[in-house]
Amino acid sequence: MKTVYRAQAYIEAGANGIMIHSKEKTADEVITFCKECAKFTDRVPLVVVPSTYSQTTEDELVKAGVSIVIYANHLLRSAYPAMVQVAESILRNGRAAEAEDLCMPIKDIISLIPERS
Repeated sequence: MKTVYRAQAYIEAGANGIMIHSKEKTADEVITFCKECAKFTDRVPLVVVPSTYSQTTEDELVKAGVSIVIYANHLLRSAYPAMVQVAESILRNGRAAEAEDLCMPIKDIISLIPERS
């Protein structure tokens, strides 16, 4: 597995962590990689982005040696369908009133903006 040798080289060069990415539908490739990394004398945190192998639980990944799980695009991917639903409602009704229940209240949005001192 070439990626294991590359990971070891990165660690020897001073990397603070290794991010593992896979296009496979299961985490098998990632878990195999983690098991190989566990044999290293010098280890760093292993980071994964389970976009394609979303059936795998965090517990399974942690058990394999993963330190950080990043859900990199799930929020963005879920936001788009919600925006389409609101846009369709506005177009269908000619106003935004029917879409209000699908939206966060403006006062809640404003509360997310920190006050400047």
